[in-house]
Amino acid sequence: MKTNLKLIIGGLFITTTLFTVSSCKKFLEVEPISSFGNDYVFSNVTNAQKAVLGAYAALGGDQGYGIRLSMYYPYDNDEMMGQGGTPYPDNERRDIAHFNVQPANTQLAGPFNQLYTGIERANICIDNIPKMDAYTNGSAADQKELKRLYGEALTLRAQFYFEVVRNWGDVPAQFTSSINVSDPYNGRTDRDTIYNRIIRDLAVAAPLVPWRTESSVTSDRISQGAIRALRARYALFRGGYALRSDRTMKRNADYKTFYQIAKDECAIIMARADHKLNSSFQSVFKDGLNAHRFEPNGEILWEVGMTGGSSGVGDSKLGYYNGPRQFTVATPGTTALGNAALTILPTYFYAFDANDRRRDVTCAPYDNNLELTLRPRSMVTMLDGKFRRDWQTPSVLTSASQYFGVNWPIIRFSDVLLMFAEVDNELSAGPTAAAKAAYEQVRVRGFGGTASLIGTTPSDYAGFFNAIVRERQFEFGGEGIRKYDLIRWNMLASKIAETKANLALMATRSAPYANLPATMYYTPNQATVVWLNSFYSPSPTAPAGSANVAWVNPATINSTLLAYYAVAFTANKSELLPLPQSVIDANPKLGGQLYGY
Repeated sequence: MKTNLKLIIGGLFITTTLFTVSSCKKFLEVEPISSFGNDYVFSNVTNAQKAVLGAYAALGGDQGYGIRLSMYYPYDNDEMMGQGGTPYPDNERRDIAHFNVQPANTQLAGPFNQLYTGIERANICIDNIPKMDAYTNGSAADQKELKRLYGEALTLRAQFYFEVVRNWGDVPAQFTSSINVSDPYNGRTDRDTIYNRIIRDLAVAAPLVPWRTESSVTSDRISQGAIRALRARYALFRGGYALRSDRTMKRNADYKTFYQIAKDECAIIMARADHKLNSSFQSVFKDGLNAHRFEPNGEILWEVGMTGGSSGVGDSKLGYYNGPRQFTVATPGTTALGNAALTILPTYFYAFDANDRRRDVTCAPYDNNLELTLRPRSMVTMLDGKFRRDWQTPSVLTSASQYFGVNWPIIRFSDVLLMFAEVDNELSAGPTAAAKAAYEQVRVRGFGGTASLIGTTPSDYAGFFNAIVRERQFEFGGEGIRKYDLIRWNMLASKIAETKANLALMATRSAPYANLPATMYYTPNQATVVWLNSFYSPSPTAPAGSANVAWVNPATINSTLLAYYAVAFTANKSELLPLPQSVIDANPKLGGQLYGY
């Protein structure tokens, strides 16, 4: 959704916007005009569309999924580390990544406030659209579109609340627009109450919104499949573990009720032909998101549309903040474009099977040279690869811009399959044939369609659950999912500890890492990295004509990874962020910080 759109909430007035349907990648082109009262905005279908677009607009930009919600908050986890090095502590993104965040951190208030702006915009639409005369008395086409818009607004509000809750826990909740509220201050609402409400709301929203194949609008607009997939995700979180105000990780006794909701919703999606896996995992990212095209199989059920206009308001820094850099001079280690801020942990790289094609999509051990050839990096400085700048079309390799307009995937069909497999295993006390089939569909695709490579699927409850934990790590690396999965399983603390222990084994070249190569050889001056020796065996004699990179570097593991990775993590505290101090100061009903902050 190409949105240049601004919606300003104030009194009775919101900024509305003109839009035109376009045949290009983004489903709506939006241009701001002027301010009108709610009576005017909700007087016809066209203006109601503009108001809902205003709620969509709160998803993107620097304070949304353009960088902070997608690339600051989900790290550190057992896949990747947020930006390390000095200055640390920085009261900024490094402190968030390494769990040293304080209430005055400069990166908390902007996302928190933008999420609540989105909630308010959605509330205005939810309050007013069903009251429109055309909602009940208009033409069939008008009624259908208004019901769709109402369903979209309910879903947008749910997604904003989900993001607030999974990052901050118990938070203020308001389910009507502020004009209807006499007291602007709300105390905290228990997260279960919020989850219950948004799960109910999506049950209402789903039948109001068309399926993908029933509508020509693409995946940056919410479809019924997206709503049902999100409802399954929210139900899993409602049924999962969460950090409570007494600083214990708990899961409610009724969790299977919500797992059943998740199973039912996933089964509905899986029974239809609207969404399926792309046969190529790489294509989802290289030929889809990075090429500014929609994935043709409907694998991405919903993605946040970014403007692509070099704007921190509605654009994204995917491919600039993260991924390989582009060097602009010939001398190594000097001026380069891009931040290369997210580091793939070598323990994650080596967790992949050597035949799993997802490894080399997710992990990018190189930078780009001035000559547009690749310069390999060591395993301890490897970068995330799904949103790499050298996959983007049109080319941005030599662009000094920070904004490339790459959309952020909220949920994919592989998530639906793996959620189904997970909850079916839980509800059946072991995997049924259907759960195994869903799991194997994802895994076989990861191995290029070769079923003989995937190994034997476990048949017992614990074995299958652990297989799901691993498979979700391999499938969704770098997509902002892993940390939150580990929290709902109550595994974040143990996985961080396990990762640190394995990094320490790597640093001493101990089993199972004793045979890793000290040096990797490659063919120089190539547009792709052509490795000349195995990642899994000691280094051979240097091949003729090769170049090389120091691969296993124990000193860097100690000085960089172990020095910064999750260094301040505290169990039963770090699973959530503190509320921004400015929010605490402004609202006396919040009662101060919780969770040990």
